[in-house]
Amino acid sequence: MPKTIRQSVTFKASPHDIYERLMDSRKHSKFTGNKASISRKVGGKFTAYGGYISGTNLQLVPNKKIVQSWRGSDWQKDQFSRATFALKEVSAGTRLTLTQSGVPDKHYKSIKQGWITHYWNPMKAA
Repeated sequence: MPKTIRQSVTFKASPHDIYERLMDSRKHSKFTGNKASISRKVGGKFTAYGGYISGTNLQLVPNKKIVQSWRGSDWQKDQFSRATFALKEVSAGTRLTLTQSGVPDKHYKSIKQGWITHYWNPMKAA
């Protein structure tokens, strides 16, 4: 049964800065330490972590929302989840709320922890 990951994290940065870290290939590569290639167009493809993560941009609202089909390279070929990043300006900076639905059960724990270890912590340090 696919599962849903829900996480919320606050960054001491503007929504624009957080959006750019996620959507700019160079900035994304810098904070993750791995190659990323990210289209900035709806329908455009992306890869991250040297190709381990891939998908398609489904909806882009600059500085507010990113919706992507998303998968790991070790998932079955036809398996995609839907990752939604909602950005909201708060007094401390930006609150990012991630909702990732359709995560295969066998990958749930590693993906859930992976967001914290490989995204939120390095983004806070960037």
